[in-house]
This record gives sequence, structure tokens and C-alpha cells, in this order.
Amino acid sequence: MSTILINALSARQGGGQTYLLNLLARLPQDEPSNIHVVTPDGFGKEFAGERVHLLDPRWLVENPFIRAAWETLFLSRHAERLGVSVLFFPGGIVGSGAPRGCKRVTMFRNIIPFDPVQRAKYPLGYQRLRNWLLERVMLRSVLGADLVIFLSNYARSVIENRVGWSLKNAVTIPHGVSPAFRAMPSSRPGWLPAHPYLLYVSSFEYYKAQLEVVRAFSRVMQQWNSDLSLVLVGPANTAYAKLVRTEIEKLGLTQRIVITGNKPYDELPAAYHHSLLCIFASEAENCPNALLESMAAGKPVVCSRCPPMPEFGGDAVWYFDPADVEELTGLLLQLLREPQTRARLGDMAARWSKRFDWDETARATWSAIRTLSIPGNSNASMTTSGLSGDR
Repeated sequence: MSTILINALSARQGGGQTYLLNLLARLPQDEPSNIHVVTPDGFGKEFAGERVHLLDPRWLVENPFIRAAWETLFLSRHAERLGVSVLFFPGGIVGSGAPRGCKRVTMFRNIIPFDPVQRAKYPLGYQRLRNWLLERVMLRSVLGADLVIFLSNYARSVIENRVGWSLKNAVTIPHGVSPAFRAMPSSRPGWLPAHPYLLYVSSFEYYKAQLEVVRAFSRVMQQWNSDLSLVLVGPANTAYAKLVRTEIEKLGLTQRIVITGNKPYDELPAAYHHSLLCIFASEAENCPNALLESMAAGKPVVCSRCPPMPEFGGDAVWYFDPADVEELTGLLLQLLREPQTRARLGDMAARWSKRFDWDETARATWSAIRTLSIPGNSNASMTTSGLSGDR
């Protein structure tokens, strides 16, 4: 009988919550026998029951400093009271302590603190300091955990190159794709253009390269005579988003480029399916969820060739250098002019995306945790899952 405590306090955004919801929706039949989830807002309440129990910290833990204080003061106490055998930190930062005999599991989710090129793009200030601190805290978490879950082989190599040795207590398990992205939606959200559009779903950050995408689209429109829009979906309340908006105005494209802001997760499948093609221009990722979603929707994708994107896109997408506006412009024009190529590439993407499935992600994750929780198994031998071979 094993009991797991999941610290979900840092699962404040869609990606982290989606991951945990998919795990809780796919529990193995027997072990773990009890799962306690620390969450302040009833997150995961649809799964609460005989095996899944929600624990409210009763603090305003939205503030990261207050959250850290609560974890330091109370998390280990709750784990000891509940008889927890495994503490799971899916947010990537392992707390300060755990009861004797309790194993600690973490995930490596944020590659930016370990990428000096991307860190340098942020102006001096809070975000630059935050990434500097995260690099140190996350590295300590990885080295102190009994099990580390990486989302890509590339991310694992970044840490192993940093420390200078191969991690024995690690496993690579990429995220899956919801079946909703594979099926044609029944409705079309009103915020989508009525005419053909190119789609890029991502938050607005310096390493996401929306500026280069906007400039490439501007060059495409100089040679394309039909109605066409570029739709940029994602949180747009950053300093970089202001730069993108300024560039759009400068290029005279305010009527052609739509910045929608963040949209409900359940409306994204329709955004993908109704698009003409998808762009993914990020220069750094752990697991490129938007790339997987666009592929699952059967759309042709032009994608950044920066790692780890080729791990996930294989031969089913077209790659470009995110800094090379001319290269992206040429690929977009070719796909716009060749509908048969778009159809072929979209079919390849849909078939390739079947390698990434939440059922397999959950199975591999629970299996790794269950192996770790076997009494006396202090350093289970971990194998890599999910990024090689067909399923």
C-alpha cells in the first residue's frame, strides 16, 4: 500500500494543470492506493474520491514567496501525518524536506534558466534575476531528487552536460496529446478570421520569435494577393508582446495580424483545425506542446529546427532557423502555393503525432513512481520512454 502526495501549488497555468489532470484521469488499478493533492482552489475536484484526496493549504499561495514559506513550514508535516511514501513535485522545484524514508520525485520543466543565450535576451530586471535564481534552485532539485522526469532527451542532455555525469535516477517521458486535437470540432470560435489564416499558438516571450514570424508574414503578403491573416494565440501581457504589437503597426499589418491573447483550452482544437497551416518558431523548449497539438490536428507545420523540436516533429514537419526571416518566408510561400504539399505534410504530421499519447504518458509515469515506491528500492533503474519507436 503506497501513499503519494502531489504538490500542485505551482500548477497555476494551463500546461501544468493539463499534465496533472491527465495523470489523475488515468490512475493504475491498484497502486498508488492513496493520492493526496495539495491545491488551493479545488483543482482536480472531479477526480476526488476514494483514492484521490484534495488538501487545501488555506494560505494565499498565489504569491511565490508565500507559497515557498508554506511549503517549508507545512509540506513535510502533512507528508508525515499522511504516511506518504512519495512526494511528487511536478513544478520542478523540490521542497526543503521530506519525512524519513519518503522518496522525492520532480520534473524538469523549464529549459530557459539553463540557456544563457535566451536568458541574455531579457532586459536587466526581475525576469533576468528570476532565471538566474531558478537555474540554481532547479539544479539542486534535480540532483536531490530520487527520481527526475524529463520531457525530452535534449533537456536531459542539458542537465547531464552541466553536471558532467549521466543521471541514473532519471526517465524521459514526453507529454501526450488530447484526443480533442485529433477530431474535427463541431463549431468555429467567433474570434477566428472568416478567411484563411496561418496560426502560431504560444506565449509571447523573447525566445518564441513572434517578431521574426511577423516579419516573415509581412514579406509573404508582399507576394500573396488573396485574403490571408496571421493569428497569434497566447498570453500577451509581456514586454515582448509590446514589441510585437509595435512591429505590427510599423509594418501596417494591424488588419491582417490578430493577437487574440490567451484563449480557453477547449477552443484551441478548432483554431488548429480551421487554420491553413501552423507555425512553431520557438528557440527553446522542454516539450513543445503546441507543435504536438498542431500535428495531431493534421496540419502542415513549419517548425523551428532548434532542439528539441526535431525529437518531436521527426520527418513530418518542415524546419527553419527562427532567426532567418527569409527562410521562413520561402517555406510559407511554397506551402501556400502548393495545396497538395500541404495535404501530404498534414497527413504525415497526424500519423507521426500518434507517438505522443496521454495514455502512454500516464502509464509510464505511474510505472516509474510505483517502481520507486517499492520498499528497499532506493535507486530504481530507469529507462527512457516515449521518444523512440512506434506505439
